[in-house]
Amino acid sequence: MIRKALLTLMIACAAPAFAQDASMTPIAAPAEPGAIPLGTGPGKSTAPEAWFRQYGTAFNRNVSTATLTPFLPDPAKATGAAVIVAPGGGFLMLSMENEGWKVARALADRGIAAFVLKYRLKPTPADMPAFEAAATAMFSSAGRSDSRLRPEDAINGLSDQIADGKAAFALVRARAAEWHVDPDRVGMIGFSAGAMTTMATALAAPETKPAFIGPIYGSMEAVNVRPDAPPMFAALASDDPLFARKGFGLIDSWQKAGRPVEFHLYQAGGHGFGLGKRGTTSQGWLESFVRWLEFNGMLKK
Repeated sequence: MIRKALLTLMIACAAPAFAQDASMTPIAAPAEPGAIPLGTGPGKSTAPEAWFRQYGTAFNRNVSTATLTPFLPDPAKATGAAVIVAPGGGFLMLSMENEGWKVARALADRGIAAFVLKYRLKPTPADMPAFEAAATAMFSSAGRSDSRLRPEDAINGLSDQIADGKAAFALVRARAAEWHVDPDRVGMIGFSAGAMTTMATALAAPETKPAFIGPIYGSMEAVNVRPDAPPMFAALASDDPLFARKGFGLIDSWQKAGRPVEFHLYQAGGHGFGLGKRGTTSQGWLESFVRWLEFNGMLKK
């Protein structure tokens, strides 16, 4: 049952990338200067890691070696806060550029150290046409599903991703002095499946003690919230085809537990808007997130 539910989530989170019949163009692996292997072991994929471009942005798949790439602010602007950034892609791929590097650079520009987590993925066919055909068929079918997957139901199927998240926290704190980071102000944000990875890490590995979490266009299903759960910032577009119009159980859960929470529901933006969809107010979520961090005392120098 958990396997089936997880597969549904994997497919659903990536569905928008295929809804417009956009082609996937293989590209050479881009340089990832500063990427640090996390040493969490080999993933489940036997095919080599591969990169492709879709909608003008870079994705990768068949990730078997998790890494963390630092994007550090100018020391003169550094606030001491740090954010681990988890891109989305349905656990089949990672939107490394749109939901990883661009977000990390934007945070670093605002004095916040950012670390892009390239976490391990589910295996996909090595042949690109085979991957595209199989994925398109599965995603288009799942996109019509009204599945209501609870984040907690997926945890048992996300052991690799949780281990990678734990290792990322450990690495940032171990090198906090070198990176001018306060180990007590390390949080995590994620997009779509990355939001699920963020929630799974916080729920299943409370020892990571994130200072804050930020699920961006992730599942809104209710969860069990610990009394010491971190402050949460969440954002979603009301026209998101996957997670909108299904209630806000996640937000309710945080409120019922008496934990700090801020939620932004944008009128438009769809799914996968990254730093924001042009022409919509979703473009303002990052500034709201930074103001929220400041309000919660995370940006003190």
